[in-house]
This record gives sequence, structure tokens and C-alpha cells, in this order.
Amino acid sequence: MNQEKENKPISGYLILVVVLIILFGSIFGMIAMKSPIFIAGILVALVMTPGFFFVTPNGSRVLVLFGEYKGTVKSNGFFWVNPFYTKQNISLRARNFDSDRVKVNDKVGNPILIGVILVWRVKDTFKAAFEVDDYENFVRIQSDAAVRKLAGQYPYDNFEDNEAEITLRSGLDEVNHALELNLGQRLDIAGIEVIEARIGYLAYASEIAGAILRRQQATAIVAARHKIVEGAVSMVEMALEDLSKREVIELDEERKAAMVSNLMVVLCADKDITPVVNSGTLNH
Repeated sequence: MNQEKENKPISGYLILVVVLIILFGSIFGMIAMKSPIFIAGILVALVMTPGFFFVTPNGSRVLVLFGEYKGTVKSNGFFWVNPFYTKQNISLRARNFDSDRVKVNDKVGNPILIGVILVWRVKDTFKAAFEVDDYENFVRIQSDAAVRKLAGQYPYDNFEDNEAEITLRSGLDEVNHALELNLGQRLDIAGIEVIEARIGYLAYASEIAGAILRRQQATAIVAARHKIVEGAVSMVEMALEDLSKREVIELDEERKAAMVSNLMVVLCADKDITPVVNSGTLNH
């Protein structure tokens, strides 16, 4: 038997009545008839007692008789089985696992800190009990391995890899889906079902965090300057067109160049400009 099978045990209430009848009947017979033969009845009742057990909602008991798998009880209630069965309790409830933050290298070699949040439950009690030594520890180890593999498949961001469409920071849906698939394949051997897996923590390692922050600030400054210059050029172009269209003043190429230079300085400067009033002619 290498797969899970469900066991339907006898109701524990029925056998409890039988055990009580045997126990009290033997005690009464031993007292009334003073015969030691009734001790056997008491011993039978005591031997039958370990066969009682109960199963709570979303719980199970794996039954084994002298090394042979006899099935799994998943029904809720009070039951009785062969008292020589060993009964391993395996919970079928959903569980959360928040992994430790591990330091790994992303696809482009940057050291990062990453952690995963996993929601899982036991799907196959046979595999959980017999295919791995400790299924809970197996979940922890395989989650750590899956996170390390995942981090090596994607860059943290696309600073280094401009062709990367999916990154750990921006492509969370795709990355989490890949993590779920990877963990599902790894944990299937232990009969574990992955309900949800997602990145719970993501950051650059401390030794490069400062440099990355400065790089991000520089990128933001360059992007802002690009927008400012683009807007300033449009405004200067519009000003020249309006002056020419309305024939306010005739400007030769040299004066246009001077006007463009002054407007660009005013519009692109990151500090307030102090104007200089020209009290002479346009040529001075």
C-alpha cells in the first residue's frame, strides 16, 4: 500500500458500552462468586481501552499495525479500533508559515533580503506520514530552497537589466505564481497542498542599500530634469511662435538665441532667478 485509503472504524460509544459491561460484570462476578476466573474479563476490558480515540474537525488519525498501514480516519467523532494499532495524529487544517529573511543574490548578482509567506495544508496523509521523515520541517526547508531559486531567476528591479519585463519588485503577480508552482512541485512528495505563496519581505541587503538609494535618487532627479527641459523647450517654442504671429517684435537670429538662452535659464533653474532690468535699448 503506497497511497492513502480511508478507514471506517467502529463507533466508540458502542464499544464503550461493551467494555463497561465486561468490566463491571467481571468485578461483580469476582466479588459474588469469589472466582479468580473473572480477572480475565477485567484484563480484556483493560486491553480494549487503548483502542478508543476521537477525531476533531479537520483532523485525522493514521493507523498502523506492526508496521503495516491500515488506513486513515478522517471522519469526526469517537471511535474504537484494534488496541494494537498505533495512531498518528495529522492535522488537515490550513497553516501559515512565515519564513526567515534569507540573504541571496538576484539574477544580476545584487545581494537582497527576501522572505516568503506560505499557506499550506496536508492533502495526502500517507505521504505526509511515510514519504518524508518530518513533513513540517520538510515544508520549512523546501520553502527556503524555493525562495533562493526564485531570487536567482529575476532581478530585484530593472536598473541593471533594462530588458527585464518581470522583476521581484514590480512583477509580484507573476513572481508569486512562479513561487506557488515551484513550491507545489517540491511539496507534493510530502502530500502537501500549497494554498497560497507570496513574497512577504523584499529589500536590498544592508551593504548596498545606501548605494542603491543614491542611485534611485539620481534616477529620479534625471527623470525630473528631463520633464522640466521638455516642458521648457515647448514653452520657449510657443513663446517665439506667439511673438512672431502677433508681430509684437522682430527678432533676428542672434536675439532669438539670446531670448531662448534667457528663457531656458529661467525655466530650468532649480533656484529663484534674480531678474536684471535693461534700461537701455535692445542692443545694450
